[in-house]
Amino acid sequence: MKALIFNKNNKLKLVNDYEKPIPKEGEALVRVTLAGICNTDYEITKGYMGYDGILGHEAVGVVEEVNGADKSLAGKRVVPEISYGCKDPNCEWCAKKNYRHCPNRHTLGIWRKDGVFAQYFTMPTEVLFEVPDNVSDKQAVFTEPLAAALEINEQLHIKPMDKVIVLGDGKLGLITALALNAQNLDVTLVGKHQNKLDIAKVQGVKTSLLQDFKIEKKYDVVVEATGSVSGFETSLALTKPRGVLVLKSTVAATKEFNLAPIVIDEITVLGSRCGQFPPALRMLSSGKIDLTPLISATYPMDKALEAFEKNKEKDTLKVLLEIN
Repeated sequence: MKALIFNKNNKLKLVNDYEKPIPKEGEALVRVTLAGICNTDYEITKGYMGYDGILGHEAVGVVEEVNGADKSLAGKRVVPEISYGCKDPNCEWCAKKNYRHCPNRHTLGIWRKDGVFAQYFTMPTEVLFEVPDNVSDKQAVFTEPLAAALEINEQLHIKPMDKVIVLGDGKLGLITALALNAQNLDVTLVGKHQNKLDIAKVQGVKTSLLQDFKIEKKYDVVVEATGSVSGFETSLALTKPRGVLVLKSTVAATKEFNLAPIVIDEITVLGSRCGQFPPALRMLSSGKIDLTPLISATYPMDKALEAFEKNKEKDTLKVLLEIN
């Protein structure tokens, strides 16, 4: 089958003869129709996680085969959660179905599990979720990042009168702002690019360019989605005493920065990563948000290497791969 792989020689390669996977007991074989390139995929090509195999973890596809007694997903259009656990009865994380924290997990296209940039992939049926009929493939492919945005609500109760800032107008910031706004929260998206801010503004999100925004410690919840030290420092400067600073991006510090305000202002810092898929699919089905304006380009699988180059461009938000 066709597959986009990253090999031990640190080379990204499109191949036509990768072995088609066979589903194990309790797994399903999924034929991929559409996949999304994520910045994590790019980081892997720079050595992140030391991964070797098929890349990709954002996809929608059709179940072609189920190896198990429950055939209810056969023929269904599905999206995969990115991780599955060890299933050890003594694993507290698997018992809670919080597989992303299982110490022996497998993660699609990231760790110990071939990903979705291929014609087929396999995953346990318990981490495959049926896509509602009224949700297009181009919406469904955003389920994973939307679920990550909605995890904030899983971790934190944001009160109706709370003032919320999302800092950063990349994919993560845009999706987070749209998701929070769809829940009737008082949210403002702050970023550096008017064209990106306008995607959220059209859907009713309050927006502001960073250069025009007054930095004041008056916000109850601040979501940092820039991935930069300066973004972290600005987020800290916006969080009111006893407020919550939510870290949605990984900040790789290249300089010293002052953490004293966290103690002085008694700020809660909350790390937030992956989320559950059912709430994301319900939100997509409700029609309260439209994520298709984030699509910058769509490429056929045969041009996957070109798609990766497009993803590196500064103004690119989401690049998709059509797979057949």
